[in-house]
Amino acid sequence: MGKYYYLVSGLPGLALDDSKLTYSVESFRSEIEAMLSAKDRKLVDLFYLRYDNRNLLSFMRDPDAVPDPRGRITYDEIHAILKALREEEKIPANDRIPPYFTEFLRAYLAEEGKDSKPERECILWEDRLAALYYAYAMRCGNKFVADWFELNLNVNNLLTAITCRKYDLDKSGYIVGDNEVAERVRQSNARDFGLDNDSVEYLPELQRIAEETDLIAREEKIDLLKWKWLDENTFFKTFDIESVFAYLLKIEMIERWVTLDKAAGEKTFRELVGAMKKGSENVLAEFKRNNIK
Repeated sequence: MGKYYYLVSGLPGLALDDSKLTYSVESFRSEIEAMLSAKDRKLVDLFYLRYDNRNLLSFMRDPDAVPDPRGRITYDEIHAILKALREEEKIPANDRIPPYFTEFLRAYLAEEGKDSKPERECILWEDRLAALYYAYAMRCGNKFVADWFELNLNVNNLLTAITCRKYDLDKSGYIVGDNEVAERVRQSNARDFGLDNDSVEYLPELQRIAEETDLIAREEKIDLLKWKWLDENTFFKTFDIESVFAYLLKIEMIERWVTLDKAAGEKTFRELVGAMKKGSENVLAEFKRNNIK
C-alpha cells in the first residue's frame, strides 16, 4: 500500500453537518482511481459494491429497472451468470464480479418456483445478499476496512435486535451474518446479549441511541458514532489508504443527509415502526430496499 500525500493534503475538510459537498460518492471515485495502487483500488471497490448489490436485487425483481449509476456491474453481466447457471455451463470469467454474486444467484435459482410468501421473500434475499457482502468484505486483508464492515454489521444487528425486543418480534429472522456478535445476539435474551464492553465497546452508546424517540435524530447519532470511529481509527494513518477510504465513507454520510427530505424521512421511519408493531413484513421490505446502508 502506498502513501497518498498529494491526494490527502488536497482534500477539503468535512463535517457531518455540511450542507454541500465538493465531491459526490460517484465523482470521488473518478477523481481518485488513477492515483491509487491496484491493491488499494480493490479496497475502495468494496465500498462501491453496495450499489452493485442494490442493482442485483433490482434486476432480480425487474430486469427493466433503471440501475444505480454508482454500480459498475451491468445487467448484461448479471444475466450472463444467470444464463450459465440455468444451463449448467461454465460461469463467464469476469474479474469485476465478486464470487458471492454467483453464490447468491445459485441459491436464488435453487429456490425458484418453490412456494413462498412474496412479501417475506424480499427481506430474505436482501438479508442473504447482505450477509454474503459483509463476509466477503471482512476477508479483504486490510484490518481497518475489515473492521469497518464488521462495525456496520454489528451496529445493524444490535439495533435490529433491540427493536425486535421492544416490539416482541422474533429477532432470529432479522440478524445478518455469522460473526461472534451475530451469534450472541441470536442466542441471548439478556439486555446486553451476553456481550461485554471489551468485545463491543460501543454497545452502551448504541443502547442509548436505540432509546431516542426522534428517529431522524437517532439516525444522525448512529452516523456520529461511525464518524467518531473513523476519526479514531485513522488518527495515525493520515496519508494511507485508510484515510482515503474514511473520506469516501464520510462523503457518503453527508451526501445522504444533504439529499434527505427530512419530512419524508420521518414519515418513512414512522411507517417502519408501525409496520413492525403490526408485523407487516411488506412495509419493512420496502423500507429496507430504500434504505440500504
